[in-house]
Amino acid sequence: MRNKFAYFPLLAGLFLVFACEYIVLPEEESLGVSYGENRGWSAQATSIGKSETGDLHIDLAIHNDTGHWSAMQAAAKPAVLTSDGKRTDCTTVFVSSGGHRLAPGFRMRGFIGGKKSEQKVQMIYVECAGAEAAPGSTLALDYTYVTGEYNYYEQEKNKGSGKLTVDLDSVDAALTFPVAESLAGLIHAEDEPITALNKVVLTLIGIERTDEALTFSWETENPGEYPTYVHVGNPPVIGSDGIIYGFYETPDIVSVPITPSGGKTDWTTEVKVPATVTGLYILLSVETGKQRLFANYAVDITAH
Repeated sequence: MRNKFAYFPLLAGLFLVFACEYIVLPEEESLGVSYGENRGWSAQATSIGKSETGDLHIDLAIHNDTGHWSAMQAAAKPAVLTSDGKRTDCTTVFVSSGGHRLAPGFRMRGFIGGKKSEQKVQMIYVECAGAEAAPGSTLALDYTYVTGEYNYYEQEKNKGSGKLTVDLDSVDAALTFPVAESLAGLIHAEDEPITALNKVVLTLIGIERTDEALTFSWETENPGEYPTYVHVGNPPVIGSDGIIYGFYETPDIVSVPITPSGGKTDWTTEVKVPATVTGLYILLSVETGKQRLFANYAVDITAH
């Protein structure tokens, strides 16, 4: 059943246990790299108009200001429009990162939602029945968020909450996506190797693009004495239109081939994205440190 106040994909998982040696990260590293003070999430109105039914429609872009990789969603309650001294509950609220962790300093305005078998582009917006946005109006909504690495066993360990307050006199239809703030050390080159679980080295070795999709070719090289699985899920991408392409699934449930001791293995993932979308970055989650703990990387594929 759809939550009429907020959108967040339902998650399904398979518990897979592999006979692989693992290395445990120290507790203090569980958040991953910090890129600054946690100021929560912020939002900017990109357009204000009317819905097909005549309700006030407010399109939003949301910005990760937490200083870490983070996923957010609106709380299961109405947003509140304050206009001309009157408060109106706005019960149509689609404000979420779609389950995805977004890089710090990045902004977005939509994601692939719906059902896995029936996917659609879900834009981020709020609608207020029977309301008008007079000069001086604001929109406020409560939200929750998680920060840091994805840990299957402690999914809400680094959970917080906040309130978005949007000045509706300030509408910006010309925002730049997806990078709102350039942060030193955040962006990885597409051919830059990444050290994964059990010191296995993961490399993106190829990208093929069609009119409908991107296919990524991955390679893992295992220097250790034990065969190892390194999960990366089906990595989504975000580009200059501010939409995250790729239906959200937890990265641990996607099958990958085993990398033998002292050997290499290759495999591919695919994400559907229109050929017209440019300025793309992969929002990559890599199993790192121990099984089902995932570090995050923003991989620059803007050349494609």
